[in-house]
Amino acid sequence: MPRVYSFPMNHRPSAISHQLFDWDQVDDVLLDMDGTLLDRHFDNFFFEEELPRRYAAKHGLAVEEASERLLTMYRAVEGELNWTDLHYWSKTLEIDVVALNKELEHLITCHPDAVEFLRHLRARGKRVHVLTNAHAAGVEIKIARTRIDRYVDRIVNAFEVGHLKTRPEYWPTCQRLIGFDPSRSLYIDDDEACLAAAQQYGIGYLYHRSKSSSRLPAQPSSRYVSIESLNALLAPGDRP
Repeated sequence: MPRVYSFPMNHRPSAISHQLFDWDQVDDVLLDMDGTLLDRHFDNFFFEEELPRRYAAKHGLAVEEASERLLTMYRAVEGELNWTDLHYWSKTLEIDVVALNKELEHLITCHPDAVEFLRHLRARGKRVHVLTNAHAAGVEIKIARTRIDRYVDRIVNAFEVGHLKTRPEYWPTCQRLIGFDPSRSLYIDDDEACLAAAQQYGIGYLYHRSKSSSRLPAQPSSRYVSIESLNALLAPGDRP
């Protein structure tokens, strides 16, 4: 069975539909949550549409102006823990962001292939970890809604580690927390910057999830092998 490699950042990978992943080379599977296992439509809608509407109503602004203000605020803390800290945004915007997440929790869904993929990993005896930049309060809401915790060994949020996954400091601390061998680990994420940090640390197998939102077209990576569906890593006979 041929081995599928991660590619250098300056190499544009070709399609992998004809290749099979050699699961015997992997002990630990590290999976991003939002965009990889869960449909990113919820987060996009929440931060790009609903939160601007609530902020506009609170301050008597046009929604377009509220969106511009929020985008500036988002960019000011991008890459820092505050970027995903729901309590930080509640305080900064004077809006209960946690309560608003709960109000809209009906929009939180798994990707159609996520649960079957997790079950397949369990059947193969792999250790499975969800690594997310999301704040603990948001993780709690999403897990209660989707119950993906039933299929994984551990869910690690960035606040446990002290850094977002895009930071090189993230990976050695994360490794100490869950004890994986980088060279025998598979990591899947829809964020190229997170994959780049993982590659720098020596994670052996990297894949980019190109279809992060059900409402948007797939966006393949020019830096990493992209898969639109997690089923691409399964043998034909294992696919639903």
